[in-house]
Amino acid sequence: MSAAEPARDAIHIRIDRTFVRGVGLALAAGVVLALTGAFGMDEVSLAFRLAYWLPMMLLGALWGQVCGMLIDRWIDMDRRPWLAVAALTLVMSGPLSVMVWAATTLFFDDDRVLQLARLPHFLLPVTLVTGVVAALNVFLSRTPVQTHAAAVGAAPARFLDRLPPKLRGATIRAVVSEDHYLRIHTDRGSDLILMRLADALGELEGLEGAQTHRSWWVARDAVRSVARGDGRATLTLDGGLEAPVSRRYAKALRDAGWY
Repeated sequence: MSAAEPARDAIHIRIDRTFVRGVGLALAAGVVLALTGAFGMDEVSLAFRLAYWLPMMLLGALWGQVCGMLIDRWIDMDRRPWLAVAALTLVMSGPLSVMVWAATTLFFDDDRVLQLARLPHFLLPVTLVTGVVAALNVFLSRTPVQTHAAAVGAAPARFLDRLPPKLRGATIRAVVSEDHYLRIHTDRGSDLILMRLADALGELEGLEGAQTHRSWWVARDAVRSVARGDGRATLTLDGGLEAPVSRRYAKALRDAGWY
């Protein structure tokens, strides 16, 4: 397995979770805006306000997902959340302002004629709403850096009980997210179990290792060499397996003396 394959799986998992979270937050915000009659809409019926706000916020969530995927390539959202919020707000607000301008004209103007002179009036309110929703999404999606050390006399890691029968007693080298499963790499081969990496991290306590990427946990004793390039590192493990190190986890690994 190449390092690129688990990275693609991690992106897929992140898209799924952030998309569901983003849609949920956007629709919840739409309900709040409709209930409060925000932006001078208190004179129209609640049903009309919901029919306006919910589709608009859903479109915003879809656009935000696209923008988030682009921003994530350049900015580590876990380490620099406020920069990510600012970038998302800046990138999203312009196109969203055009969408809101067009939708408002269709919903509220009898003649339904787009007037370009009215477009600037939508920039500030759209930017404010976008900034709030972007901040909620970024900070709710942050994950803590997880590193583990083997303590003398500590109980065995609970995760060992989850090993499939053919891997019982094997030495774990890495645990990798693959869609909704985890692939456990050991000195006796590999196998899949149904579990999230976020849940596995707590059960790995007691084994010396660390999370090196959103989709990877690596046992420290399995690391044989470190290669660096393009500002990132790749760990080569026993058996030739290559584990990526993302910027989010690089500092914690350096501080722990991994490389």
